[in-house]
Formats: sequence, structure tokens, C-alpha cells
Amino acid sequence: MSGTLYGIGLGPGDPELMTLKAHRLITAAQVIAYPAPDTGPSFARSIAAEFIPQNVREIPIVVPMRVDRFPAQQIYDKAALEIAQVLEGGTDVVVLCEGDPFFYGSFMYLFERLSGRFVCEVVPGVTSLTACAAQLQRPLTSRTDVLTVIPGPLSDEDIRCRIEDAQAVAIMKVGRHLPRLKALLEELGLLEQAGYVERASLPEQKVSRLADLDCETAPYFSMILIYKGDEAWTLPPSFSS
Repeated sequence: MSGTLYGIGLGPGDPELMTLKAHRLITAAQVIAYPAPDTGPSFARSIAAEFIPQNVREIPIVVPMRVDRFPAQQIYDKAALEIAQVLEGGTDVVVLCEGDPFFYGSFMYLFERLSGRFVCEVVPGVTSLTACAAQLQRPLTSRTDVLTVIPGPLSDEDIRCRIEDAQAVAIMKVGRHLPRLKALLEELGLLEQAGYVERASLPEQKVSRLADLDCETAPYFSMILIYKGDEAWTLPPSFSS
């Protein structure tokens, strides 16, 4: 019998936001895999660190953190091969994924390579989207409002079109695009309605009105939330980081 591949959503960063099921599978794991940068620690592993058993076999999936494109397909091909060898031997593999595995999660690339050959189970996690809304203290959307999730690297024209057709907007992966996004939202008359959250749920989190944010860049784990629907939802008058 082959082992089972588990894709475990860990939530946005606070270990207390992990599900009970994620905790159970991690504490019982014999083999865990997780994405890791080529320099520095793995964020996914750091979330689950206190629950990882001693003597567990670890498979880091090293993904270079670069602005330019890198051969990601080769990286996931290699990781899938190593994980497949473990599964073929009858041992389960727990793959850690910050946030939710199927919401911009790295696990989806392993799933598409391995789910046709092995039993796979996906354990959902608290997404950055809902975590940021909670920290911003403003609901995301309601009733028949349309919520649109936009990657920050898209062009201004693409972002503009998607914002115009939505009542609620989340712009993810802000990073170096922060000045351009602020300028676009000001042009659209939405800057005052926009909230900003970075590193949600972590001790170093930052919550602010986007208009009050005085910096030229943002971390990868940052998000802009906008509401322009019919509800009378406004941003809180002040935030504490």
C-alpha cells in the first residue's frame, strides 16, 4: 500500500490559527516537506515548528526568492520525485503550506504532479484574505457583492478593469508595486477606502489606512483591502500595530 500525501494549510502565521486536523497530522508525521527560500528559514516550517516531532525526516523544497523567473517547474519536478519515492514505500508525507494549499498555495504544484498516482488529502487553512480582514476590523463582503482578488503584479489597466466590476477588492502580493498601486487607487478615488495589512497575525504585523502608509515598498506578505459596495462599512479611525 502506498502512503498518503497530505497538503496541510497552516494559516497566515500565528500557530494558534492552525486547525486541529493540521495539528494532529503534523504531530504524528514521519516525513514532512515544506517550501523554503534559498537563504533564511522556511516560513511554513516556522509556523509548525513547535509541533514537528523529533527525528522526523524533512524534505525542504528550496525555491529561490527572485524577482526574475526561475525554473520552478524543475524544482517541483525534483521534489515530487523525492516525495513519490517515500509514498511508494508506504509512508505518508505531510506537506506544510502557509495559508491555504489551494489559495495561491505552493502545494498545488505537488498535487498536480502526484494526485494521479497517490491518495491525496488537502487540509484547508485560514487564508491571508480572511486573516487580513480580521486584523483590519472591516468585513470583506456581503449579500450579492462581488469580491475580486487581484495579484499586485498585474498591469494598471488589468487592475482598473477588475476593480470597476467589483464591490470588494483584495490586492495581494503588493511588495515593490506599492507606490504604483497607491497612485492607481488615488486616481480611482479609492485611496481613502483602502486598508493595508502586512504579516497578518504575526507579532510584527502592520495595519494601516493605505493613505497613511509612508513607505516605498512592502513585504511579499502584504495586502490591500477595499470595500465600495452598498454597506456602510468604513475603516476604523485608528490602528495599533
